[in-house]
Amino acid sequence: MVGVASIRSDEQTTHHARSTTRATLLGIVAALAGLMFGLDTGVVSGALPFIATDFHLSSRTQEWIVSSMMAGATFGSLLAGNISARFGRTGAMMGAAILFLLGTFACAFAPAPAILIVGRVFLGLAVGIAAFAAPLYISEITVESARGAMISFYQLMVSLGIFLAFLSDSLLSGGGHWRWMLGIMAVPATLFLLSVLYLPHSPRWLMIQNRKTQARRVLNLLRSDEEVAAAELSDIEARLQQGTDKGRGSTLFWRNGNFRRSVFLGMILQVMQQLTGINVLMYYAPRVFEAAHFGTSAAVWATTLVGLTNMTLTAIAIVFVDKWGRRPLLILSCVIAAASMGGIGLILWSGAQSFGAQLALVGCVLLFVAGFAIGEGPLVWTLCSEVQPTRGRDFGIGCSTVTNWAANCLVSNTFLSLMAAVGSAGTFILFAVLNGAFIIVTLAFVPETKGVSLETIETNLLSGKRLRDIGR
Repeated sequence: MVGVASIRSDEQTTHHARSTTRATLLGIVAALAGLMFGLDTGVVSGALPFIATDFHLSSRTQEWIVSSMMAGATFGSLLAGNISARFGRTGAMMGAAILFLLGTFACAFAPAPAILIVGRVFLGLAVGIAAFAAPLYISEITVESARGAMISFYQLMVSLGIFLAFLSDSLLSGGGHWRWMLGIMAVPATLFLLSVLYLPHSPRWLMIQNRKTQARRVLNLLRSDEEVAAAELSDIEARLQQGTDKGRGSTLFWRNGNFRRSVFLGMILQVMQQLTGINVLMYYAPRVFEAAHFGTSAAVWATTLVGLTNMTLTAIAIVFVDKWGRRPLLILSCVIAAASMGGIGLILWSGAQSFGAQLALVGCVLLFVAGFAIGEGPLVWTLCSEVQPTRGRDFGIGCSTVTNWAANCLVSNTFLSLMAAVGSAGTFILFAVLNGAFIIVTLAFVPETKGVSLETIETNLLSGKRLRDIGR
């Protein structure tokens, strides 16, 4: 009997390993959407000084070039829920890949700032759709024991894209080749488009479409164990048949107060993420370093170091997100970010004239990016995909994604003006205060969802448990 039990245990372990491997590989392909997100977010940072010189742009026009992508992403997020619900998560990602290509070519060959802005809007549409569909798809195909790590892997791809964009900008900055900086993005966009063709539809989306046979086939592919797949299929089916889960997400939002709580939590988390100041550094890092008397070339290379730190610490976060949990990492992240932003503000207030002050500034910037990367960055997207019920997931994640890009657009469109109004030191001290406020939000509302199935989180939410307790 012991031998038989041991054999069965080994078989289950093998099935689980296959299950994790297959779902992981598909999740990695979907996470290429994050790579595109990061590339198109980071590339403008190094290209902007050269674009401004070639077109003789004012600071206000530069703000519009940067923020036009966020405006497009906001609109893309509004469309993403309906696109994802109608064509599936894979269909949404395919549409985003096509838009990435169109936007890249428009930017690279732009004869005037207006065309460049239009191209950036196309890229924004792509980013808004991809940022909605990819984490949602990953959360729906991954087993709960690896879900946090896999959704965080999406954020790792975002940070990898930012780093590669910064590195590419640095290598091309010697000749001021901003068109090459923007145009080289066509290569990963093509790779992403070809990769999406191999992704199966999400089993949860197939069940919503009443395509049970296909959903079973996909789950058998992902789980490799028919009993596990059948049990998961039954859970999804039972959830969809519950009375509180029927109807469109917008209908559920107005009829179900518990669902409204999860939607508002996702929106609050996304606003707080943008108010940390991370995208100020992603879009305008060279301007920040130039304010501390760095030369243009040194500022661009320092920005590359920011991207490398972001990528490295995001990778570390992936290792610990399903071990330490969401709440501890998020709180630690907020504390580090608040302290380092305060340090940046104080150094800029002192004038940062000496070489030592410049090194301290770089150190504080890197510390902030490290703090953001271990929590505020990846975990916000993880939590937003986990706390929404199945029937309302498209709507709930759509609301939080739209909120993310609207807040992103606001911050990127006002940063240079804010610096001019209150000074660079005052601006970063304000961001330090906002990071401190994120700690309070986390303690009051954020649940611990480590190792908890989406169905359990949903049951707790719809039964009326406090938001911070729905992962128990």
